[in-house]
This record gives sequence, C-alpha cells and structure tokens, in this order.
Amino acid sequence: MITLFGQTYPWSAPEVLIPAGVIFLLILGIFLTIRAMRPNPLMLQEMAWLSQRVQGLAEGQERLSGGLTHVSESQVHAQNAMLQLMETRLSEVQKGMTEVLQGSSVRTARSLGDLHQRLEVIDKAQANIEKLSGNVLSLQDILSNKQTRGAFGEIQLHDIVSKALPSDSFTMQATLPNGRRADCLIHLPKPPGPIVIDAKFPLEAYEALRRADTPRAVQEASALFRTSVRVHLRAIAERYILEGETADGALMFLPSEAVYAELHANFPEVVREGFGLRVWIVSPTTCMATLNTIRAVLKDVRMKQQTGAIRRELAELSKDIDRLSDRVGNLDRHFTMAARDVEEIRTSADKAGKRARRLDNFDFEEIPE
Repeated sequence: MITLFGQTYPWSAPEVLIPAGVIFLLILGIFLTIRAMRPNPLMLQEMAWLSQRVQGLAEGQERLSGGLTHVSESQVHAQNAMLQLMETRLSEVQKGMTEVLQGSSVRTARSLGDLHQRLEVIDKAQANIEKLSGNVLSLQDILSNKQTRGAFGEIQLHDIVSKALPSDSFTMQATLPNGRRADCLIHLPKPPGPIVIDAKFPLEAYEALRRADTPRAVQEASALFRTSVRVHLRAIAERYILEGETADGALMFLPSEAVYAELHANFPEVVREGFGLRVWIVSPTTCMATLNTIRAVLKDVRMKQQTGAIRRELAELSKDIDRLSDRVGNLDRHFTMAARDVEEIRTSADKAGKRARRLDNFDFEEIPE
C-alpha cells in the first residue's frame, strides 16, 4: 500500500503503476543519454531495443489512460447513481420521519390535552380538599366548645327526628311540668306517654381515651369516660322521667357512632347501668331505627283514634242511603201516576180528535144523541 496526495492505493493500482513507469522511463532516458555519449554497436542495439520498449510502454500508457478514463467515468456514473439512490432513500426516510413526527405531535397534543384535563380535575379536587379541610377545622372549633358541641348534637337530633316522624308528633326544646327543658319530646299516647330524647356528647373524655398511650393513661381516661357517661345517664333519669307526666323511660342521644361503639364495646357495665336507670343510649343509626318503630306505633294509635269517627260517618252514610231509597220510591210513585195521567190525557186527545174530524166532515148521523 502507498499513500499519494492523502489517498491510499495498492501497489498494483494504475494510479501507482503509471507514475512509476514515467519515472522509470526518465531514469532510463538519462542512462541511455549517458551511454550514447560513447558510441558502441552494442549500445545502439540496446538503444533500439529500449526504444521499442519505450514505444510499447507509451502504447500501454495510452491504453492504461483510456482504461483509467473509462474507470473514472464508471466511477462517476456509480457515484451519481449512488447519490440518486441516497437522495431517494433520504427522501423516503425524511417522509417517514415527518409522518412519525406528525403522529408523535398529534399524540403529544392529545396527551397534553388529557394531562390538562386531569390537572383541572386535580385542581378541583385540591380546592375541595382545602374546603373540606376548612370545614374540618370549623368542626373541630365547634366540638372544642361545650355549648357549641351541645348545639351540634341538638341540630343532628332535630334532623334525624324531622326525617323520621311527622312534624306534629314531636316538639324540640319542650318544657316539662318540672320546668326542665328537653332537647326533644315525642308525643306518644298513654301508655306509655311522652318520651324525652336528650343529646349528650362526652367528647373530651373520649378523646382523652383515644390519646392514652400507656396503661396508666388508659386506666385514667377510661375512668374519666365512665364517670362522664354515668353523670349524663343519672341527669336524664332525674330530670326527664316524670311519673304520670312522661313515659317510664328516656333516650340519651350520642351524635357520634365512634363514641357509641366504644361505649358498647369496652364499657358494657355503663350500658347496663343505663338500663337500670331506664335510660336507653342511642346513636344516629339506632335512633333512626327507634324512631321508625315509634312512627309505626303513632300510625296505629291514630288509626284507632279515627275508628270511632269512621263508624259515625258510616252510620250517617247508612241513614243517607235509607233516605235516598225512600225518595227514590216516592219518585217512582210520582212517575207511575204521571204515566197514568199521560195515558188518560192521550185517550181524551184521541176522542177529541175523532169528534173534530166528524164535525169537519158534517157526519152528524153517526153522532149519538
């Protein structure tokens, strides 16, 4: 291999052989010139032979030049064909890349649209979460105060009672004969009589129980919770169970299912103590079930109250039917008499018609004296 002008050629390549031949001829010419300076027959023969060889080399050089020209033209043609093929392939690749990029652009735009919609949904959810967080903070503020906590329980109780019972079957904030004011008084007939529902919410004791993380703290919180519930039970039994005025029992409404579940799961002795005091503890769920039972009782009582009125109305209806039957009989008799009178009138009209026709025909012979 040999490198000429920045390109590498093998030793047998024409681009190497031609310059080498030219250089060899130049060297040979110089050598012959030097030998020619000394006349010699043998030299003359050698010169003739060399001349023939040089002529042959010249002819070979011409053939080699033509071959190189042909090779160069073939190479140019091949290069042009290669360039055209490359341009075609490049155009196809460019077209394919354009289609791929357009499809990717459409998919990207669609994905960005979906992402934008999802971001809007996330923004709305975030706004709702922030609003809910504000409501939770407001609820915590409400429950942190005893008065507002009591109002919260009363409002929840009113909502449940108003959905379960007719509006005339209960009274909110009713005043009893002993001067005590009950959160709700349900008007049941005697027996059993009006029954009181009072809302209580021992939240502080329950939260202390939930925060307790040591056995001692749990014991102290349990005692506080037990005492708080017992105080409420005894207060309801003393204030809202009046002999001869109210039912022989009352309901204590806990506006939290969690507190109700904790009480029945871990403090069954407190629940039994409420049974002994004739105070039944209810949660929002059990209160709704109890009120539905009371509604069925009220409906049955009202049906019984209306039974006498229904019987009186049926008796009056029977009298009205008897009078109607008499009047129909009288009307029938009147119709019979009217039909008889109409028949007699028709007979008289027929006779009068006959006499009128006879008079019109002067047929007096047939008229009897």
